[in-house]
Amino acid sequence: MGKALIIGAGGVAGVVVHKCCQNSEVFSEICIASRTKSKCDALKASAEAKGTKTKITTAQVDADNVPELVALINKEKPDIVINVALPYQDLTIMDACLETKTDYVDTANYEHPDTAKFEYKYQWAYREKFEKAGITALLGSGFDPGVTGVFCAYAQKHYFDEINYIDILDCNGGDHGYPFATNFNPEINIREVSAKGSYIEDGKWVETEPMEIKRVYNFEEVGEKDMYLLHHEELESLALNIKGIKRIRFFMTFGQSYLTHLKCLENVGMTSIKPIMYEGKEIVPLQFLKAVLPDPASLGPRTVGKTNIGCICTGKKDGKEVHYKVFNVCDHQECYKEVGSQAISYTTGVPAMIGAMMVMTGKWKKPGVYNIEEFDPDPFMDALNKWGLPWREDFNPALVD
Repeated sequence: MGKALIIGAGGVAGVVVHKCCQNSEVFSEICIASRTKSKCDALKASAEAKGTKTKITTAQVDADNVPELVALINKEKPDIVINVALPYQDLTIMDACLETKTDYVDTANYEHPDTAKFEYKYQWAYREKFEKAGITALLGSGFDPGVTGVFCAYAQKHYFDEINYIDILDCNGGDHGYPFATNFNPEINIREVSAKGSYIEDGKWVETEPMEIKRVYNFEEVGEKDMYLLHHEELESLALNIKGIKRIRFFMTFGQSYLTHLKCLENVGMTSIKPIMYEGKEIVPLQFLKAVLPDPASLGPRTVGKTNIGCICTGKKDGKEVHYKVFNVCDHQECYKEVGSQAISYTTGVPAMIGAMMVMTGKWKKPGVYNIEEFDPDPFMDALNKWGLPWREDFNPALVD
């Protein structure tokens, strides 16, 4: 039916490639492009080995370079660009999509390399330009952000007149056997965790110290885990797009070993993003740390256990208080068997394919820049069940105090 240009060749890109190839009715052709063409070729070989009707090509591109991106898009003529490169590259890829009038989808919002701050304002600034160009930009079509937004929109559509409280809970109960490793890009992961926490209450951001707010929660199929309040980008858009919000928070689980290692690394300056001079050369400590840590893409074969990610909503329907939880449980080893990745990449890559499919098939096609919860959640929720991320509901969930 159509063609997707997939930019990026990391763990998430691998899942997107495999899922597009499973869905060859929609994705009859894909081109995988990244700075390192050999990585794209390896993904192509891996997908073709599983047998697919999708035609796969590869290309080399620097995602920081708009003219290079434009040239590639003009050459490949895709119906949509799936951005699974780095969040620092969202704006250059959006610029290239604008210039070539091509639909766009990503999984994480733009992050300024110097400030390490997740904010939607940079991408929201493109709304009018995308409208005028007649193209769609779908922001944050991963799991969180992404599926968590669709979960909230689904809850709002089917079970609530207004949702007053949302808690997003992200639990990774997986074990990779290393003393310390990150499940996705170490640079972004460590920035996220070492930043101050924040949540939205009564329309305002409330800031907390890193890891200051801790709760214990019993997750289905995983068990009891310590979880900590973090800043997370979907809070910003959900607070605007879901009716009746009084407070919205995001929690993520961390084991004690991870936090102890992180604290030590922080204390000795290894998580800093300020460049330092080393043997006459400028290096960024966090980037050096990334180079010595295990590559997240290598964790797949050795990670066991499950993830459990979902949303707890409290609000009103017909004047009565309603409590509702919707969540997905994903098994690391099952993901590895299917697409050669662990569940963190899988839970991000599957929704990226589904979001692109929604735009390509016209179900979510309208000119402008949109967050995922602004569209009809039902077809996306159906697709989650079909493409490997089945969800469950609980109408009497344990709440977070």
